[in-house]
Amino acid sequence: MFENTLVYSILAVIGTVLVCFLISTLLPGIERKYIHARIQQRIGPVVLAPGVMAPIKFMFKENVEISSPVPGLYKALPIICFIVVLCVLVALTPQAYQFPALASLVAVVGFLKVEEICYILMGALSKSVMSVRMPFPDKIKGAAHLNSNRSFIEDISAKRSLRMITYGSFPLYLALFAPVTAARSIFLSDIAAYQHANGPFLFTASGIIAAIVFFIGYMIILNEYPFSIIKAKSDVIEGPYMEYAAKYRAIVYLTRGFFMFVLGAIFSVLFIGVPPTILSWGILVNIAVALIFVFMMGILSAFSPVFTNRQLLPTILGSTLLGILAIVLGLL
Repeated sequence: MFENTLVYSILAVIGTVLVCFLISTLLPGIERKYIHARIQQRIGPVVLAPGVMAPIKFMFKENVEISSPVPGLYKALPIICFIVVLCVLVALTPQAYQFPALASLVAVVGFLKVEEICYILMGALSKSVMSVRMPFPDKIKGAAHLNSNRSFIEDISAKRSLRMITYGSFPLYLALFAPVTAARSIFLSDIAAYQHANGPFLFTASGIIAAIVFFIGYMIILNEYPFSIIKAKSDVIEGPYMEYAAKYRAIVYLTRGFFMFVLGAIFSVLFIGVPPTILSWGILVNIAVALIFVFMMGILSAFSPVFTNRQLLPTILGSTLLGILAIVLGLL
């Protein structure tokens, strides 16, 4: 009996992951086709192009050798990011609730932090420009700048990633802990059960404020305009992703769409009390939330420039204060 239940649970989790992943491949195309293209009054790409066709195309391209002090780790980082996002989704499923160490808000925050740290490592471990090692300044005898510091484009991105992981994503984590004040528990099962008994946390004063903060944090952790300082195309081009090509870039594309869906699923669990599972029609709520966030992000990013530090810091500070307010209201 126990073995049948375990197999059933595993199959349910696998089915949920597959459904969520397949839908996530459509999210980048929906954002670019039906939001950015419409706002900019152009046709835009096919919906399947950014999240499906582009990864398939990159899968068949030739890999390049990257100049890196730790090439194995550098190449593994996109895979690690995908696995981390996958672990977050698994932790959100009801079948994982019997493992408290996994299905807790602390575990979710830990996984998200690992995903952020990967950006720093991506930038710090790349020592080439367009896959060609070009140290600057020149180190040959008679060079004019022998005592100058050498740096690479990704170094700039790594420093900005460290800045964002230090304080940039702070509003998101405050928003994640706001529902804890109502449920009085860090475990996802308790947070979902509380909302089933008392209604969605989203429809409270604390929940509304926390939802606004969550959306700001959602855009920050996705590095989307106006918070895309780690990959601003005006100076660092693609940021930590710049040197990834072929299969590695395909994984980067797939991970971004998957991460967009998983962040929506986190909101569904914490603010509405609906975990992702194919065994319930509630998965339609997860899909709807993911789409709503994509539409809101697409609209805001289409009209936004890249924030400078002078604009970024007050925005993050204001969002942080709102997150604290949401937690305080939840305690009352």
